[in-house]
Amino acid sequence: MSSLSGDHLLGIKQITEADINLIFDTATSFKKVINRPIKKVPSLRDTTIANLFFENSTRTKLSFELAEKRLSADIINFSSSSSSVSKGETLVDTVKNILAMKVDMVVMRHPNPGAAVFLAKNIKAKIINAGDGAHEHPTQALLDAYTIRENCGDIAGKKVLILGDILHSRVAISNILCLKKLGAEVMVCGPATLIPRYIESMGVKVELDLLTALNWCDVVNTLRIQLERQSIKYFPSIREYVMQYGVNKEILDGLDKEITLLHPGPINRGVEITGDVADSKQAVILDQVENGVAIRMAVLYLLAQEI
Repeated sequence: MSSLSGDHLLGIKQITEADINLIFDTATSFKKVINRPIKKVPSLRDTTIANLFFENSTRTKLSFELAEKRLSADIINFSSSSSSVSKGETLVDTVKNILAMKVDMVVMRHPNPGAAVFLAKNIKAKIINAGDGAHEHPTQALLDAYTIRENCGDIAGKKVLILGDILHSRVAISNILCLKKLGAEVMVCGPATLIPRYIESMGVKVELDLLTALNWCDVVNTLRIQLERQSIKYFPSIREYVMQYGVNKEILDGLDKEITLLHPGPINRGVEITGDVADSKQAVILDQVENGVAIRMAVLYLLAQEI
């Protein structure tokens, strides 16, 4: 198979294990490209991609833009704050106007869950979901899983802990779906108020004690507290959260094994992890950033094959 099974990348839920492995294999090829002196290939020359970000983003937006430039695509960048959306124009009308400029693919981040699926049903273009509300963030899950495989070997059988604000995290949901498809065991940990009630139905373990969870896992993916999505208080204070769920070097050094640590960013140093943990050899955070460009190049390239 040299192309993905679907026309879009809307979420991990919609793709197969074969799709994931194809993306990984393609990303490995592109990783060689981005580490050579001449980092561009003409793979998407004459392909036009619109980056539609209706929600703030730094890492994901820059990563997609760089991936597109490495593939020699033409790029249109769209910001909702300076567009007709602020005047009341609908999402579909906005995108249809952009597509009238002969755009082939759309990379979209949107605050509403399901926005990418809705768009895919209403327009004729390849859609890549760059995050929709607290629903999914498929390319982040793919790059996280790829980084785990790269650093720890085969994902099947690995014990992966997702720690932090599970309730508001699209990264957590996509990671669970991706890791389960690849055969990993998954556990979530955090305050009981930040763990959704349905989570066990996804086939994951739940643990409220940090040390128990860290002693169980081979890999921990630490998530920040998403205060911007919280309309009420889910725990007494940041200080109390740090005391119970913050990962520091003393805790890691006290474990009877060395675990690998990931973080999707942005990092709040001194909250979910301390600075010395973020900068330690156990943390593969910068590997995630590099792999993010390669994974997004792979997704763009594979979807473009059907244009």
